[in-house]
Formats: sequence, structure tokens, C-alpha cells
Amino acid sequence: MHVLLEKPIADTLDNADGIIKKAEGKKVKLLIGHIERFNPAVQAFKKKQDKLGKIVSISARRVGPYNPRIRDVGIITDLGVHDIDVMSYIYDEQVLSVHAYAGSITHKFEDYASILLGFSNGNAGTIQTNWLTPHKVRKLTITGTEGIAYVDYIKQKVKFFTDQGFQLIRLEKREPLRNEIEHFIDCINNDKKPMVGGREGRHALQVALAAVESYKTKKLVPL
Repeated sequence: MHVLLEKPIADTLDNADGIIKKAEGKKVKLLIGHIERFNPAVQAFKKKQDKLGKIVSISARRVGPYNPRIRDVGIITDLGVHDIDVMSYIYDEQVLSVHAYAGSITHKFEDYASILLGFSNGNAGTIQTNWLTPHKVRKLTITGTEGIAYVDYIKQKVKFFTDQGFQLIRLEKREPLRNEIEHFIDCINNDKKPMVGGREGRHALQVALAAVESYKTKKLVPL
């Protein structure tokens, strides 16, 4: 049957490959629940990102208090994976290298991390994430050759600053989860390709696992 699978796609790359192989073999839809792709703010930015010229760096801040139900993984796999996927989506390419610093204060696994993602042509992505900040922050800053943009995931706002001045993008605020489910149904009913398929989900997992390896080994990890 068709499957909407919560992120990350699996715990290991081998298990991810098994899921993808079965879905492709049975010719069923596989949508991985990287919900920020369906955030109206991300979609609004994506439609207007050419206003920035060539994008050269993206910075994400995803911090907040710890949710005690998260016990089986650290913050990189649980939260950092969101911005890993969004950055690949904005750059429209895969991550080439990962360098991460992280540690644990109160959690069994890492509960704070700073991650540097390397893309082609010297482009970069940086992610700051933790379970230590007492209030939620979910923001993205995108720098291009012709300006800068600020995306607020929670408030669903997008601001552009360019040579032409300041612009606040108009958008309809909607629940990302509803958008995700409606997209899944549309893919099934109209035989469309899911926005975040198994291979995109696998890449986000691969990068997250590489970030964990990087902070543990204190080395740059190429993909």
C-alpha cells in the first residue's frame, strides 16, 4: 500500500534502502514526512528565491526545550534532519561533506549541535540546534549575491532585503501537516511523484548520521 512515513526514513541506511527498494518494486507512493517542506513559508520562499541571485549560504536555528518522549536518538537525527532536508531543497543539490560539533548535558545522546554542511562551489549550510533553550526558535537565513532573506517557520513569515528594498511576502498561513497529508492524497489520486520521496529521505538520514560520526570522531566526513 502507499505509505506516508514519519522522518527520518529509518534508523540505518541499509533499512532505508530496503524500504525504498520495496516501494519502488511494488510501484507504490512513498512520502517521507519532512514536514518543513510543506510549511507555507518555505514554499513561499522557494517560489521567490531567484530574487536573491545565486544563493551562497544558508543558516538555520532550531532550538527549544527538550521533549521527554524523544529517547532513542539525539537532536541531530530528531531535529537537525529538518534543516538538512530544507537546505538540500533550496540549493537543489545534495550535501557533499559534513563537519559537526555536539555534546550532551542531560540527554543519553547529543542534545546540542552545530553542523556545517558543504555543498558544491563553496556553498555552505550551518545548523544550530539544541534542547536547552527554554523557548522555541525555528528560523532560516538565506544569503545570496543580490540580497538576504529571513524565513520564520513558526510565524510563517518571509522577508527579503535586496537593492530594491524590503519586501514581506504575502502568503496564506496553513497547517504544514494538513498540506503534507493533502499532498500525499493528491499523489495517490493523480499518480504524482511525492515532493519528498524515499531517496530524498535517505539523503537527509545519510547526512544526519554523518554529522553524528563527525562530532564523535572530530573529523570532516565526506559523503
